[in-house]
Amino acid sequence: MAVANFRSIRDEQRLSLVAGPGKELAATNTFDAATVEAARPFTLLRSAAIYGPNAAGKSNLLKAFGTMRRIVLTSATEFKQLPVVPFRFDSQTIAQPSMFEVVLLIDGVRYQYGFRATAERILGEWLFAFPKGRSQRWFERSLAEHSGEKSFQFGDKLIGDKEVWRRATRSNALLLSTAVQLNSQQLKPLFDWFHNTLEFSGIHLSGLLTSLDCYLEGHNSRVIEFLRAADFAITTVRIDESSFASSLDAMRSGEPLKHPDLRHWTLYVGHRSGNQQTVELELSDESEGTQKMFALAGPAMEALSGGHVLFVDELHDNLHPLLVRYLVGLFHSPETNPKGAQLIFTTHETAILSQDVFRRDQIWFCERDPEQATRLFPLTDFNPRKGLENLERSYLAGRYGAVPYLKRLSDTFAA
Repeated sequence: MAVANFRSIRDEQRLSLVAGPGKELAATNTFDAATVEAARPFTLLRSAAIYGPNAAGKSNLLKAFGTMRRIVLTSATEFKQLPVVPFRFDSQTIAQPSMFEVVLLIDGVRYQYGFRATAERILGEWLFAFPKGRSQRWFERSLAEHSGEKSFQFGDKLIGDKEVWRRATRSNALLLSTAVQLNSQQLKPLFDWFHNTLEFSGIHLSGLLTSLDCYLEGHNSRVIEFLRAADFAITTVRIDESSFASSLDAMRSGEPLKHPDLRHWTLYVGHRSGNQQTVELELSDESEGTQKMFALAGPAMEALSGGHVLFVDELHDNLHPLLVRYLVGLFHSPETNPKGAQLIFTTHETAILSQDVFRRDQIWFCERDPEQATRLFPLTDFNPRKGLENLERSYLAGRYGAVPYLKRLSDTFAA
């Protein structure tokens, strides 16, 4: 996954979930992804943890992939400005496009897809496939710098009415999105990957609405089981609804969700009293931790049951360290995660920053440089000793960077 010139991210930053050569925790924290390539299968990581101080840009990394998903899902049907915000602390980057790219596996075939965009238009778009390990260019799109004309180059392996796609693709819409709207069956699996495989929690209200969606689809018992397994004394979940279908539709399409969407429903959770009676409380009256776990329940269950990729911002927020470890453990266990779901999360929780929990290649750091730009880098850059180095102690001591540098208040201010 790669992003450049988006919010606090100026230079290209890449996050990889391809496992390194280390064999530690291989049976639990990695899995082999079957491919149709001649080479050996990819060994992938089940999770990646991103640490760093406040305002370093951790959330912006997750927002970048949420924004990429939203543009893929909606650009062909909406005529609004694209939700692209460039790096603003450099006069040269303000007018330049943001870049988003993913490399992924679908049915054993590796794909490389990305695009460059401003709020007004798409400046570049590309898709390569690698069946049997050999690169195939399916399409490339560019915008002439002086004339502003769109240019499309299609490979012979891409099937369909390419001339119709070319004419129908607006300057602020993706070719991928437009072609799928025009019934391209060959490109639909890639579009569906963005629609079905990416899950988010902690960004807008998507996690909460996914949990509500699970409830509405008849999975109330699964939501309750998840909460009870995490030691929340909840026996029932009930929704008093008038209308919140628009919120769910917005969530599925990748739209950012606003708090007013929630005024149409009330959610109640039930607890067993001392005389074995059920007492219901509004979710808003529950602890912040209970609300956080309810919002995580749907996305986590969807990811684990479907082999999806789940992004969680501030996983530790309002949760006990043992609960954080429990959630991570669900993804690391082949029993609860048989389909290779992946968890990518930001956190400040150092109690789990341990070689007993993570491989060294699962840990990433994020920091802000003197020019206010976000920099992402892996723990493996520092070659910590396998099984010996205390990662939590070294991180808090500043060995890896990505910690706040606190200054003494002046005597005048302190007085």
